[in-house]
Amino acid sequence: MEKWLYRFLIELTNHKFTSNLLKNFSRSRMSRLFINSYAKAYKINVEEMMDDIQSYQTLHEFFIRRLKSDARVIDPAEETVASPVDGVIEEFGTILPSKEILVKGKLYSIEEMLGDPARMEKYMDGSFVILYLSPSHYHRIHSPLNAHLVDQYVLGNRSYPVNKYGLKYGKSTLSKNYRVVSELKHHSAHIAMVKVGAMFINTIECTYKNENWKKGEEIAYFSFGSTVVLLFEKGTFTLNNKIKTPYHVKMGESIGSMHE
Repeated sequence: MEKWLYRFLIELTNHKFTSNLLKNFSRSRMSRLFINSYAKAYKINVEEMMDDIQSYQTLHEFFIRRLKSDARVIDPAEETVASPVDGVIEEFGTILPSKEILVKGKLYSIEEMLGDPARMEKYMDGSFVILYLSPSHYHRIHSPLNAHLVDQYVLGNRSYPVNKYGLKYGKSTLSKNYRVVSELKHHSAHIAMVKVGAMFINTIECTYKNENWKKGEEIAYFSFGSTVVLLFEKGTFTLNNKIKTPYHVKMGESIGSMHE
């Protein structure tokens, strides 16, 4: 019953009209009136923001706020993988022989997520990490390591929520939602970085156009809450053994290491 009701409510509200209504409001001057209450409700640390809270003209500007240059420390070791976002590691594990990952007791197709069987093959039996961003988190996305951007493309047109309930009860949210896939190469190892849009607002704005990514550099931002999925080739990545789900992480913090 809970699963059916959740899906019914999401389908009821998952339409362009509702999405555009919320998107337009968040960009309106009227939305500025809600910034202070939003910050208090989500316990946002205003001291680490680059700009004073009174300087933001809309809720959208506040959603995509930047931080002071010293607010996050980027792990300096060459082979470590830094968290690309502030968020919660909700799941990690091994990609199954069925080309799926198990998330909150539910199977998701990696082949469908990447949109191409040929791209999927290199990640068979590899590792995955899922990082969820709530509306309270800093929403800028950064490069997890020094790498070369091999390809980048857009897939999907849905906007199911990507929180723990969306992952558990939604219809293939990670595989069907609007998403931007970046395929990276670190030395000889490939990494897929899938940026998944969230309910109502599917904005994923790529801000970095260079093909060579430096660890910690900003490469994109989300509007509202969203998720990042990292996929690694078999035998190329080891997760930090201190990580147990759910694990709260800051951008720049090491989540594991690469090896060949």
